[in-house]
Amino acid sequence: MIITKTPFRMSFFGGGTDIEEFFRENNGAVISTTFDKYCYVTVRHLPRFFNYKTHLTYSKMEYVNEYDEIQHPAIREAMRMLDMHEIRLTYESDLPAKSGLGTSSSFAVGMLNAFYAIKGKYVDKRQLANEAIYLERILCNEVGGLQDQIAAAFGGLNRINFNSEGYDVQPIIVSPERKKKLNDNLLMFFTGFTRFSSEIQKTNSIGDTYKKKTILKEIYGLVDEAERILVDKALDLDDWGRLLDTMWQLKRQTGSAVSTNSIDGLYERGIKAGALGGKLLGAGGGGYFVFYVQPEKQEAVKQAMKDLLYIPFEFENGGTRIIHYTPETYEPRESDNECSNSR
Repeated sequence: MIITKTPFRMSFFGGGTDIEEFFRENNGAVISTTFDKYCYVTVRHLPRFFNYKTHLTYSKMEYVNEYDEIQHPAIREAMRMLDMHEIRLTYESDLPAKSGLGTSSSFAVGMLNAFYAIKGKYVDKRQLANEAIYLERILCNEVGGLQDQIAAAFGGLNRINFNSEGYDVQPIIVSPERKKKLNDNLLMFFTGFTRFSSEIQKTNSIGDTYKKKTILKEIYGLVDEAERILVDKALDLDDWGRLLDTMWQLKRQTGSAVSTNSIDGLYERGIKAGALGGKLLGAGGGGYFVFYVQPEKQEAVKQAMKDLLYIPFEFENGGTRIIHYTPETYEPRESDNECSNSR
């Protein structure tokens, strides 16, 4: 039996510039962190007592014998890609899916990590990120950027740079005291709205391409400034919070589905209560707000957002990891063409 634990991420600056059609031509970068909310994937081989060969448990339960019977696209394509047979897979999560925290990508990374482990193979974080990107963007044909899979695999507070050659992950070196202050000054609230990020991305891709590209270039330009504020102790960290407001105002202009009147109203409520800045996490349309709030204003902001669920959190640095490993003896069937009719 294998159990993997994979963190969710929150993206602060540069979101949208991690979309391949943009960064191949213009370069891109994001600043994001993972935090202490996780998804857990348990995988073991299924004993041969049942009249089905694969058992999947997530928001649904599936009992199948062939790949093409699997309804969950990522599980189906990952099993086919890695030639997985006769498994029981269970997915659990600290937070709901479709909420702007890269949950589907964290699941993809954690699932691939578990599949390799049950085969007795070690793969590094870059390979897990690359294969999760391939799984979601190519095999499942889901629209979106590339930051979520990378953040889930690597973990930590990072600047991820994108260019025509690919990407590189640069940990942002911040003093422990300054990093704690940043963490303490961020408040996260659940709006209660959920959506598929890929559907939001499709909607946002419609419109004035030139205007959107111009805005994304401005968003890309904020990344350097945001990193400089983080690493330079002489600079006021509150300016990072104000810059977050600039980021959100630009992000709102990148697509019609990024925000709604309800979301705009919630944001204004937080700002009027004392937040210096904030943004909706993910592609837009719902999910979680994160606000930068000075300590003396935090109770006022919490009171202003009292009809939303407040989510305390701490930054984490681990990325995806295996938290339980019990090797299994597994002998494939001699003519094991279960789930293989479409290979």
